[in-house]
Amino acid sequence: MRLKEWARERGVSYRTALRWFHSGLLPVPARQLPTGTILVEPPQAAEGQAVAYCRVSGADQKDDLERQAGRVALECSRRGIGLGRTVCETGSGLDGNLVELRRLLADASVSTIVVEHRDRLARFGFEQVEAALAAQGRSIVVLDEAEVEDDLVPEMTEVLIWMCARLYGRRSAQRRARAAMKAASESAS
Repeated sequence: MRLKEWARERGVSYRTALRWFHSGLLPVPARQLPTGTILVEPPQAAEGQAVAYCRVSGADQKDDLERQAGRVALECSRRGIGLGRTVCETGSGLDGNLVELRRLLADASVSTIVVEHRDRLARFGFEQVEAALAAQGRSIVVLDEAEVEDDLVPEMTEVLIWMCARLYGRRSAQRRARAAMKAASESAS
């Protein structure tokens, strides 16, 4: 495929792709013909493993983590997805301090990450993570596309929790955010 077509498919300007090619930063193999045309080699099919990622927010939810891993394994077997392994982690989805998730995202041998719900992978920025993996020929499979709670109030609570986490620290952010929401609803009544 020509460099111009490759750039258009990925939403990158041709000049940027050309600059990447000349500086050796193009993320795919490419070669230049004697005529000057730059050809991008077609991406290889990802030959990697599928890994289930399960996460809960607190240590008090260890039983939930085991049940989540079981549900993911069961649904993967129903869909014919062969899991190489399951990665379980305890930590808040609001901060970036998820060590196992970072390892999983950095592991090039993982071609597919399977999660039960979108928010198990990331509370914010799921689409960006998905796009970054797609650019590498990797993917995310969400087993249950339905939102856990389909209401505006939980989404606003998440935003408030995130803002409180930035202000007050991550440990007590959820408790303080709930207290703020309770106070706001009481004052509105």
